[in-house]
Amino acid sequence: MTAAILVGTCSWTDPTLIESGAFYPPEVSTPAERLRFYAQSFPIVEVDSTYYGLPSERNAALWVERTPADFTFDLKAYALFTHHPTQVRSLPKDVREALDAKARQKANVYYRDLPPELRDEMWQRFASALLPLDSAGKLGVVLFQFPPWFMPGAESTDYILEVKEERLPQYTLAVEFRNNRWLSEANQQRTLGFLTDHRLPFVCVDEPQGFRSSVPPLAEATAPDALVRFHGRNREMWERKGISASERFRYLYSQDELKEWVSPIERLAQGAERVHVLMNNCYQDHAVRNARQMAELLGAAGEPPSGPQPRLL
Repeated sequence: MTAAILVGTCSWTDPTLIESGAFYPPEVSTPAERLRFYAQSFPIVEVDSTYYGLPSERNAALWVERTPADFTFDLKAYALFTHHPTQVRSLPKDVREALDAKARQKANVYYRDLPPELRDEMWQRFASALLPLDSAGKLGVVLFQFPPWFMPGAESTDYILEVKEERLPQYTLAVEFRNNRWLSEANQQRTLGFLTDHRLPFVCVDEPQGFRSSVPPLAEATAPDALVRFHGRNREMWERKGISASERFRYLYSQDELKEWVSPIERLAQGAERVHVLMNNCYQDHAVRNARQMAELLGAAGEPPSGPQPRLL
């Protein structure tokens, strides 16, 4: 294998993880201390808070200060940019006030609801907020997880290229689909070819199967960075409405289930420069426990981390 394999989780701040007491010791009680502790145990983390609200340059600078020089942050793109419904209250105050009266009264808005000048402003703020991480060499990818209604076709691929070439040209975009038509027999070669041609990482997933939002567990490297995200296999909760993320992704992988991915990840490492392996089964200590197991299975743990060790119960 020639690629560096980085194994971590999709959050270090999940409330159920903190409340469980199964990872952070009692004396690690502040956000700053938790990030430092996490970064002593894993080399990479995905920031999910940026999906719910725009990040700030100040927070990004603090993340840089609190982590080792070789630590990597993947950031999830803001919901508005991935065509998900976005809470009006999550928009910056001046942007909210600039919306028309009808949009201001809504609970949620979509990307199409914002006039072009406000879209431009939101993109500029998002791009600027990532600069401290990028300048420090700690920014991995910006993850664009598109919803089930983001269908294959020219309009969708044009949007992806707009983001890559015009909105965030200095950053690496990774693309995760939540509609299985992108990887149907008729579309799979076209989809992977598009991503490869434009050096866009395809996000491989492990998730419940049999739904419109299910993407098959296909391991393909389409760019120097390859990603695998583990969402759990909780079929009962996968498409249930009105539940929390921790309920949806509540699943603890068995050792045998993780072993299924060892060979595919090793194949990815042959065709990529870096492989990001991220556990999104963020319920209590499930993600950190499975991340440690996966790192051991892959031999990706490297030298034992210095400092306090996670208590994986």
